[in-house]
Amino acid sequence: MAGSIPRAQPPPAGRRLTLWRWRRNPLRRTTDLLQGWIGLCLVLTVVALAPAAMRAAGATAHRHYERIAHEQARVRHHLPAVLVHDVPRHPEPGSAEARETLYPARVRFTDPEGNPRTAATDVAPGLPAHSTVHIWTGADGTLADPPLAPDRIRSHSMGWAALAGITVVASGAAAYRLAGLTLQRRNLAAWDRAWAETGPRWTASID
Repeated sequence: MAGSIPRAQPPPAGRRLTLWRWRRNPLRRTTDLLQGWIGLCLVLTVVALAPAAMRAAGATAHRHYERIAHEQARVRHHLPAVLVHDVPRHPEPGSAEARETLYPARVRFTDPEGNPRTAATDVAPGLPAHSTVHIWTGADGTLADPPLAPDRIRSHSMGWAALAGITVVASGAAAYRLAGLTLQRRNLAAWDRAWAETGPRWTASID
């Protein structure tokens, strides 16, 4: 619109050097220095909190999964079972893949209450019928997974510890970003006020 004063624009973003916010220069604003101190405080806070959060989360998760494993071991039963039929052989017997491959097969077993049962479970390849395998059942006699092993407990605990560390770092980055946006809005408002006072004098001198 003719005669209106254009909005002030921030200076173009150039290449910023490390620690530039602490260097004395006539263009440095109070908000620049403040943002630098905020960033430093957040870095120190994250460095201090992340390891502590990881240790706390890992220890809490480890205790939680150990309780689960103990409860599972208390109520689950490790029982022998007999294969009803032959299990197919793996195409590459003796290979690493064959050692890790399991095939579904039906088995007969007696549940903890003495009742005969049949069920499907995964077993190693190549086993003939009437071979004995071991299964885990719940208190009601249905098939169940084995109790959590120590390596799985450790893996789950490490996962929660890593998640806690990532959360602390992400929170610090978000806080710095929020502070930067707040200070930027403050700078833009200050530029608008300064330009509103200076702009008319420039326009008058040009006319």
